[in-house]
Amino acid sequence: MATAELNIGPRVRALREGMDLSLRDLAERSGVSAPMLSQVERGETSPTLAVAGRIAAGLDLTLSQLLRLDEGGSVTVVRAADVRRGGGASGHTIEVLTPPLPGQRAELSRHVLAPGAATGGPGDPPMHEPGSREIAHVQAGRLELVIDGERHVLDAGDTVTFDADLPHHFENPGPGEATFIAVVSAGLRRS
Repeated sequence: MATAELNIGPRVRALREGMDLSLRDLAERSGVSAPMLSQVERGETSPTLAVAGRIAAGLDLTLSQLLRLDEGGSVTVVRAADVRRGGGASGHTIEVLTPPLPGQRAELSRHVLAPGAATGGPGDPPMHEPGSREIAHVQAGRLELVIDGERHVLDAGDTVTFDADLPHHFENPGPGEATFIAVVSAGLRRS
């Protein structure tokens, strides 16, 4: 009886590198030896389901997520009617533009702030997990990013990148509406 091979090497390598893990780091997290992980990544060996499950756990995924069993394909389109919409503080509208896929390491969102509105406030706890980074691009208006007590003025066309695990929020000093796009990349989750 033939057994199905698990060709997950390129995906394991991409996920490991995306999490900024060395082979040794992943070996410690998964309990799978670094030489075995290297062979899997190079396609020289196909792991058993048990080993693949341990690799998935080391990457903070389920086996189904690692094998992409719970995804509908390699391309996912979020139609305008399916955008997840919500509101933050008063005068703050959020549209999450990425699909809620398992194992996704980044989220793209569009924010609209009315004059005088903010995404949060001083004293709010960090809203992203440790190690997260955020990139924000101002599409229209003027914003002020307040991060770790420091204020940065951003005009339409400006882009800022910062450590999103620090206390931060955006403010719209007015007079008109301000719109920005944000990408938040997930931080490293340590076991």
